[in-house]
Amino acid sequence: MNAYPISLASVSRDGAVSRRLFLKTVAAASAAGLGMQDRLALAADELRSHGKAMIVLWMQGGPTQFETLDLKSHSQCKPIATAIPGIEIAEHFPRTAKLMNHFCVVRSMTNKEGNHARASYQLHTGYLPLGGVKHPGLGALIAKEIGPATSELPSFVSVNGPSQGSGFLPVTYAPFQVADPARMPENTSLPVTEARYSRRLKLLSKLERGYFERVAPASVQDHQKLIEQAASLVRSQKLEAFDIAKEPDKIRSAYGDSEFGQGCLLARRLIEAGVTFVEVQLGNWDTHFDNANRVANLAGQCDPGMEALVDDLKQRGMLDSTLVVWMGEFGRTPKVNVRDGRDHFPRAFSMMMAGGGIPGGQVIGKTDATGSVVDDRPVSVPDLLTTFCRRLGIDPTKENIGPLNRPLKIVDGGTPIV
Repeated sequence: MNAYPISLASVSRDGAVSRRLFLKTVAAASAAGLGMQDRLALAADELRSHGKAMIVLWMQGGPTQFETLDLKSHSQCKPIATAIPGIEIAEHFPRTAKLMNHFCVVRSMTNKEGNHARASYQLHTGYLPLGGVKHPGLGALIAKEIGPATSELPSFVSVNGPSQGSGFLPVTYAPFQVADPARMPENTSLPVTEARYSRRLKLLSKLERGYFERVAPASVQDHQKLIEQAASLVRSQKLEAFDIAKEPDKIRSAYGDSEFGQGCLLARRLIEAGVTFVEVQLGNWDTHFDNANRVANLAGQCDPGMEALVDDLKQRGMLDSTLVVWMGEFGRTPKVNVRDGRDHFPRAFSMMMAGGGIPGGQVIGKTDATGSVVDDRPVSVPDLLTTFCRRLGIDPTKENIGPLNRPLKIVDGGTPIV
């Protein structure tokens, strides 16, 4: 049964699957006259369709904790009260502050990697770059574990920037990239009639068959899978999930007119249509200079999009089944440099999450008065990723077979923090 990982509405808050619902689905498949293997596959797919989803709001560059979630005496902005007495965040996030009852803030993230590329890779995969091993990203892993086995939409979508790919997993779990959330994805309209398009696909398959048999079956198989996915998408009515112009002006306005805000709206539409994992990127948090002004500008884009996303999910009854995560690759230094900026600082930084059964209205961990070290409840990268997995009903210790037939756990170690 491990071949058919399951996520569903009846997954409990500690990630346990409803045995009753699973057995009920298997029994229904049995009544249809299917064999055991087919029964299990059908049951798993049926239960996946009621499963959970995840949205990562990726703050590329490493957002400062001192002007966002963990203010100190040397912060370059003022703290404001939130909906939860005793919890304060930066004045740049007034709308998010009103929904603090849904957010869990972690102020004790700690790591050793201060290089952008390596830290980003680690936060996305749970592993540091290692020789010839290309680890799959979190989106690919989650799509594999709880994404629908068959779907006209991709299970993993990245918006406003590339995300970590599928690594050694099949190419079918790679992210579908959307460069501009305000526009439909490129090349998604049929250039010819449906009948002619079908003939072209058959001809392509016939032309590839000989190459498949003689030279490179694996590469041809990957190519054919991608063609099948693309063909299914462009002919699907679900493609309209990518069209945020169909949303009422009032809702689009609530998310803000930035690419990030509109990306958050697209994420909600995609999750609602059945996509399992969406990453929305907001870049340029690498504030080595003019930190105060640049953070104020970035937060002005982030705050309305994030607040509207969480509120919208809540209003639609989707928040409990959708884990929303705000994070970057590391934090910034306590000391402001000569260019009025803050440099890389992985030793102590912050992130936050909402939904997915996460108890909101709380702060986990704390740093000392200067923000230089973690004083209470240090949270490592494996701890964080294990938490994500458990909340999504995924076993983080499950192994995938990597290069050279080496088994690699989804997350190597770690303890859930909530």
